[in-house]
Amino acid sequence: MLVHLVRRLIYVLPVCFGVSLFCFLLVHIAPGDPLASIMPVDASAEQQAAMRTAYGLDKPLPVQYAIWIGKALHGDLGKSIATGRPMADEVFRAVKKLLLLAFTASAIAFPIGLVLGFVAGYFRDTIFDRLVTAIAVTGVSVPNYWLGIVLVIIFSVTLGWLPSMGAGPGGSTQWSWDLAHLRFLILPSITLAVVPIGLVARTVRALIGDIYSMNFVSMDFVQALYAKGLRPRGVLRHAIKNAAPTALSVMGLQLGYLLGGSILIETVFNWPDSGFLLSNAIFQRDLPLLQDTILILALFFVLMNLIVDVAQAAIDPRIKRN
Repeated sequence: MLVHLVRRLIYVLPVCFGVSLFCFLLVHIAPGDPLASIMPVDASAEQQAAMRTAYGLDKPLPVQYAIWIGKALHGDLGKSIATGRPMADEVFRAVKKLLLLAFTASAIAFPIGLVLGFVAGYFRDTIFDRLVTAIAVTGVSVPNYWLGIVLVIIFSVTLGWLPSMGAGPGGSTQWSWDLAHLRFLILPSITLAVVPIGLVARTVRALIGDIYSMNFVSMDFVQALYAKGLRPRGVLRHAIKNAAPTALSVMGLQLGYLLGGSILIETVFNWPDSGFLLSNAIFQRDLPLLQDTILILALFFVLMNLIVDVAQAAIDPRIKRN
C-alpha cells in the first residue's frame, strides 16, 4: 500500500506543474489589459510603464511564471489589482465557504444516490427501478440554476420558511454553526446536490444490477459464493464491495465538480464562495486573483483524485498492480 501511495504522489507532481502552467497561460492569452480597470484613461506612457513594473507585467512570461509560482509555494499569493488587498485572505475565505457548501451537498447527494442506486439495481426491472431511473434522469436533466430559482420561489417567497440568499443573517459573511446560519445553507446545498444524486444513482444501479439482483445472477463470482453456501446477505456484501471502486470513482469526480463550484448557483443564492470571487475577477480583469483562485480550485480537484485513487486501492487490492 505504501508503494502504491508513493507512486501516486510521484504521478501527482507533474500534474500539479501542468495545472499551474495551464492556469498561468490561460489568463494571459485572454484579450485585454489587466491594468485597464485601474489605470486612468489619460495615463501617460511613463505611468503605464511604472504600473506594469509594479505588478511585474513588464517581464517575459517565463520569468513572470517563475516569480508567481515561487511566491505561491511560500504562501504569498500577491495583491489584488482591483482592490489592492492581499489575495490570500480573499481566496481562502472564499474557499472555506466553497468547502462548506460542497461537503454539505456531498453529504446529501452521496447517501441518497447510493441508496437509490442500490434499490434500483437490487429490484431491477420493477416499479422501484423505473421510479429511481426517472428520478435520476430528471435530476441530471434539470438545470440546477433553474431548480434553485424554483426552490427560492417555493420555500422563500411563497412559504417563507428559508432565506433566499446570503450566507448569514443581515448579509453577514462570517460563518457560525448555529440554526440561524444553517438555514442559509439548505437551499444552495440541495440545489447543488441534485446532479450528483442522479449520476451516483445511475452508476450504482448499473453496477448492482449487473452483479446481483433478486431474479438472476450474472457474475461468476456470485455463483461461486452461492455454491460455497453463503447466505444472500453475505453474497450481497461481496457484491457491494465489488462495485465500490467504480462507485467511489464517480463520487470522487462529482465531489471535484462540487469543489469547482457553480457560478450560476452561487449567483442565484448570492453565496460568497470561489465562484462568486471568480466572476468578479473576470469582470474586473483582476489577473492575479483569477490565477490564484483557478490554481487553488484545480489543486483541490487533483487532491480529490489522489484520495480516490488511494481509497480504491484500499478497497480493491487488484488496483495496486496497475
